[in-house]
Amino acid sequence: MPLFGTDGVRGLANGPLTADLALSLAQATAVVLGQGRSAESRRAAGRRLTAVVARDPRISGEFLSAAVEAGLASSGVDVLDAGVLPTPAAAFLIADIDADFGVMVSASHNPAPDNGIKIFARGGVKLPDVVEQRIESAMAGPKLQPTGAGVGRIRRFADAEDRYVVHLLASLPHRLDGIHVVLDCAHGAAAGASPDTFRDAGARVTVIGADPDGLNINDGVGSTHLDNLAAAVLAAGADVGIAHDGDADRCLAVDAQGNVVDGDQIMAILAVAMKERGHLKDDTLVATVMSNLGLHRAMAARGIRVLQTAVGDRYVLEAMNEGGYSLGGEQSGHVIMSEFATTGDGLLTGLHLLAEMARQGKSLAELASIMTVYPQVLVNVRGVDRTRVHDEGVADAVAAVEAELGDSGRVLLRASGTEQLVRVMVEAAEAEVAQETADRLADVVRERLAL
Repeated sequence: MPLFGTDGVRGLANGPLTADLALSLAQATAVVLGQGRSAESRRAAGRRLTAVVARDPRISGEFLSAAVEAGLASSGVDVLDAGVLPTPAAAFLIADIDADFGVMVSASHNPAPDNGIKIFARGGVKLPDVVEQRIESAMAGPKLQPTGAGVGRIRRFADAEDRYVVHLLASLPHRLDGIHVVLDCAHGAAAGASPDTFRDAGARVTVIGADPDGLNINDGVGSTHLDNLAAAVLAAGADVGIAHDGDADRCLAVDAQGNVVDGDQIMAILAVAMKERGHLKDDTLVATVMSNLGLHRAMAARGIRVLQTAVGDRYVLEAMNEGGYSLGGEQSGHVIMSEFATTGDGLLTGLHLLAEMARQGKSLAELASIMTVYPQVLVNVRGVDRTRVHDEGVADAVAAVEAELGDSGRVLLRASGTEQLVRVMVEAAEAEVAQETADRLADVVRERLAL
């Protein structure tokens, strides 16, 4: 089974993800990313390679980041330890100081016992599959083992957070004066940077989920648990709530009435605003096949094309990079604004969402009303042969349902990439129709694809 998943190496800390593995992975990364012209030119100039290392506050991040830093330094790489910072901050800093690469130790929205290791190349961009495969292969090969003055140094990146905050504030098209926001930091990596940044941008800030103790990250808080945020917004009489996940690469919101505003709605608001300012490249938004039908309709009505990709932020990024597009993301709140970031950035997204509220003088509910969210039902059909998802009988059933729904709905069947199941997703104008249709298709899948 491959070591790298869809977003780095992830697993139970001290289960499959051990300090030894982290050390070996870092050493292999130094071997592979230490190749190439830029690396050779640095060595020729008598300079060692440099890497930025950051982590989220989960307790295992302490020993895993130490192992990563040890592996890099023992391979002759100078390490700048940025401490606890959001994943997008690490990506930004790699580019900002022209580091050769960087490592983020985080399991994002996963619970505290899990952890992960994400590797970014020069410029703060995610690694392509082929490079990840080379790193995995290099783990079994010889290591770089310099001695004496050739050994790397580990230093504290003292102004890492300040650099990131200044960057975020400089990106804003409008200040946030007059807006009262509740921030849910998921007891995660945004607990330090997010409240200060929103305050510096002019907002009045109430904070929840900002007391990380190493064990409470994502525990009933953050972008996967929005009930507490909605309640806090209502209790404080705030204008809006913003939720991050554990490593703050996501942003979801709730309006003043406590209603959830998801990633599709956030992208719709930002896309229209960016088009008006002439910042939406080719009037195109990149989204996955799971994005709501309402997003497609809202964008079409405003002359914006939606380019669809497979599910996963890496596929969104690939399409954005290939076409040079400026905005893309997922329903989950992973929104990428390529003018300012190389990956999803929950702080950046939240700031720009609130900036649009302030600029237009409208509530979040008013802004979000540009898109009608179609009821969406997802049924996971287990115990079936996912490799036969294109079975003729299943295809005929899907075609029949699509004919029934017409322009008022949508069907998507997708084989899971990790489990023996098929996902049946149906959107319709009415929730009851979506549920009934999804259940009916799920029955066909069970019957036709039974193991």
